[in-house]
Amino acid sequence: MLDFSKMAKASAQSPDVIPVAVQHADTQEIILIAYVNPQALEHSVKTRIATFWSTSRHELWIKGATSGETFELLEVRVNCEQNSLVYIVRPRRGNICHTKNKAGEPRNCYYRRLNLETGELENLNP
Repeated sequence: MLDFSKMAKASAQSPDVIPVAVQHADTQEIILIAYVNPQALEHSVKTRIATFWSTSRHELWIKGATSGETFELLEVRVNCEQNSLVYIVRPRRGNICHTKNKAGEPRNCYYRRLNLETGELENLNP
C-alpha cells in the first residue's frame, strides 16, 4: 500500500526536514528517498557519507552503519525553491535497501513497478 500520509507525519514529528532523493552516480538510478535536517546535511558534507534524519526514530541515520552498505557522497544538488536535495552517491559495497532479494542480496529501494494497465505492483528484483 502506498503511504500518502508519510510527508504529513514526517513534518509533524520532525518539522525541520526536507526530502532528499539519492541518485547512484554510475547508473543514474534513483535508489532512495529520505529526509535531512541541518545536522544530517552537515554530517554528510563533513564525512562524505550519505547521512539522513530518521523521521521514525528521530535520530541521525548514517545509511549503512549497521549493514556496511554505506554510500560515498559525491555531490549535493539543491532545487530552485531550496526545499529538497539530490545526493549523488557511489555505493561502497552493493545496494541500499534493507530488503533483500531471494538470493539474499540487498537491492535498491525502487525494486517494484506499478503496472499502468492493471494497477498491480510488480517485483523487478524478486
